[in-house]
Amino acid sequence: MSFTVLTSTLVKVPSDSHFSIYNLPFGIFSIEGEPDEKRRVGVAIGEYVLDLAYLANKGLFDKEFENSGSSPGYVFSQPTLNHFMSLGRPIWKGTRQKLQDFLSNPNRYIVDPTLPQSAGVEATSTLWEREKYLVEQSRAAMHIPANIGDYTDFYASKEHATNVGCMFRGKDNALMPNWVHLPVGYHGRSSSIVVSGTPLHRPSGQRLPNKDQPPVFGPSKRLDFELEMGFFVGPKTNLGEPLTMETVEDHIFGVVLLNDWSARDIQAWEYVPLGPFLGKNFGTTISPWVVTVDALEPFLVPQPKQVPEPLPYLRDTKDSGYDIVLDVELKPNGHDEFSRICRSNLKYMYWTIKQQLVHHTVNGCNIRPGDLCGTGTISGPIEDSYGSLLELSWSGQKDVLVGKDGSITRKFIEDGDEVKLIGYCSNPEGNYIVGFGECVGKILPPKPTPYD
Repeated sequence: MSFTVLTSTLVKVPSDSHFSIYNLPFGIFSIEGEPDEKRRVGVAIGEYVLDLAYLANKGLFDKEFENSGSSPGYVFSQPTLNHFMSLGRPIWKGTRQKLQDFLSNPNRYIVDPTLPQSAGVEATSTLWEREKYLVEQSRAAMHIPANIGDYTDFYASKEHATNVGCMFRGKDNALMPNWVHLPVGYHGRSSSIVVSGTPLHRPSGQRLPNKDQPPVFGPSKRLDFELEMGFFVGPKTNLGEPLTMETVEDHIFGVVLLNDWSARDIQAWEYVPLGPFLGKNFGTTISPWVVTVDALEPFLVPQPKQVPEPLPYLRDTKDSGYDIVLDVELKPNGHDEFSRICRSNLKYMYWTIKQQLVHHTVNGCNIRPGDLCGTGTISGPIEDSYGSLLELSWSGQKDVLVGKDGSITRKFIEDGDEVKLIGYCSNPEGNYIVGFGECVGKILPPKPTPYD
């Protein structure tokens, strides 16, 4: 793991910030209190948001976009990242590199009375107003980063799949025969994907409390989180044209934290024969900042050994796992503090995000900019690294400590509970951070239905 040393002279970045100059994730923001609260593209740096629409209109990205057929001012004034995602990796990479240079050497680009000026440096603009391109994150409202046309959720963690299989089918039949041959997935519901901080109501549906009795209708009694990551698709593909291991990297824009909320009792009753439905589609929460694959490149690690060897189209000769630490914290209803209940890592995931997207398109399924794929629950090899309450409580058989003082326990999520996902990467010294911020959601009581 090696890095080019960079320092932001434009913004002081706290040492524990997720948003260092090595990261520069993209998101969609507006400024609360502005007359129109216009949504546009921003980049996180320290405790600030860089307004890319403003910087683009000052000409900062003209060189990077000169052969793109798109105006950077137009692209970064859009209320979603879809157009930017469609332009491809050279544009993404060039934009990020230009921002790193701008943050490290602002006097090359601007004359700003709030900054010290370097003698002999010719500025390209007479004055850029600092408060116009640099917005405190505390003033910014974050929004869903893309118009998500399609959402697919995978089931790519061997530890998670094994744990669930052991609970419901027994140790000798934990994994279904196909699981080690292909990335299993299902098509989810994009309309109920929400950005971090959006509360969700406990879902209602059919449950089977007693296998010897008919099903009942009512609120879920076994509501759960799922610790996942999601990745956004970049340039589209045409119907009938699969991606390959050689081409797929150019179609993955970036990664977010993802909590695929799950009503386990509704899911258990409806699951056979076609898989998840109402137990999943009532809400999925994602973090607002999209960390690009270029920012994550220094943290590539070997993926787990795959036995048997995958079929040729899924074989990957590169290191395609990512060393991303993932924590889940829970704040019980009526309490003020979060406490960590598990720590996992994306490097445990058996099927990589590249393999997931290649398999997704192998039948000719076309993808579009802004499509979102979830990894499925990411569990590790020890109990503290299990990525769901279903596993941590072993399907409700054990209590899980969730309070700071050890007096509060959960088997599943209760009304008023808040769940927070956190993800970050660091170098061996712990002082090089590429983070994802937070992915937070609160469960509200169920809404009344006409059937109550």
